[in-house]
Amino acid sequence: MDPLSDVLSLLKPQNYLSSGMAAEGAWSLVFPDQGESIKCGAVVSGGCWLALTDGGGEVYLEEGDAFLLPSGRSFRICTDRALPPVDALSIFKRQGNQAGRGSVTRIAGAMLPGQDQAPVSLVSSRFTLAGKHAHLLLRMLPSIVHIRHDRQGDLRWAVERMMQELREPQPGGFLIIEHLAHMILVQALRQHMRDKRSTSVGWLFALTDPQIGAAMNAMHEDPARRWTLDQLAALVGMSRSRFAQTFKETVGSAPMDYMARWRMLLAGERLTQSGEPVSVIALSLGYQSESAFSTAFKRIMGSSPRDYGRATAETILLPDQFGLVS
Repeated sequence: MDPLSDVLSLLKPQNYLSSGMAAEGAWSLVFPDQGESIKCGAVVSGGCWLALTDGGGEVYLEEGDAFLLPSGRSFRICTDRALPPVDALSIFKRQGNQAGRGSVTRIAGAMLPGQDQAPVSLVSSRFTLAGKHAHLLLRMLPSIVHIRHDRQGDLRWAVERMMQELREPQPGGFLIIEHLAHMILVQALRQHMRDKRSTSVGWLFALTDPQIGAAMNAMHEDPARRWTLDQLAALVGMSRSRFAQTFKETVGSAPMDYMARWRMLLAGERLTQSGEPVSVIALSLGYQSESAFSTAFKRIMGSSPRDYGRATAETILLPDQFGLVS
């Protein structure tokens, strides 16, 4: 797989809420804190304001715009910022919806004098990250990711299709909505990666660099290979010194450090999920001896492989130690 697919597979994003909203008039809704999760949405028609309630950011969303909220923090959407917000969940309950899941919630706002407010419709999904390493993605994104009008149409197609599925339920619709939600998430991440306004450093943004991205793809495709700087530099047509410098400036860590940490993340996942012996995991990731693997694992992950396999993320993981995060 490619690096983005690899990381998302490791994080196991699970969509537990997808819904649509159709609103008229002037309105203001507030959504509560949702813990460590990603909110992903897009405006199908009209426009509205999106703001974090703690003052952490505000954007205006136009038709065709999409957004990501990676923090799970409470947020507000509205057409009129002067209106006091209404609890969104209470409206969902009044309409008999389960937190808006699999349905279109209709909002009838106030018709204010002198205002010609166009109807607004949008779709949104919320994801939890079931893997231990949610920070690998969440800490790389700003509090609000604003993706301006989708020029290629890939994201818009998925958004419009989801709204259609929500409005006109059909057999198999639940699975279609689940897959569309994942498509919207990946397309939104892709467009954020390509955003020329971003000057962020980290593995996510490095994937858009033709040479560094190619090197990262090679490492992810064959993590067991004993890669050297010379091999990776030659692969992407750069000198050894230039490749090492550019990789660190773009990714935020040295190539061999990145490779070692990625191997250990793969190993950690298998230790907790597969039940394979440590010796088998070590060999599959390019280590000739279990002792060499165990030494590297403890240095990077903070515990021995066997202790890690028995422990929970809360008792073992130190999120800031991974070089995959800028």
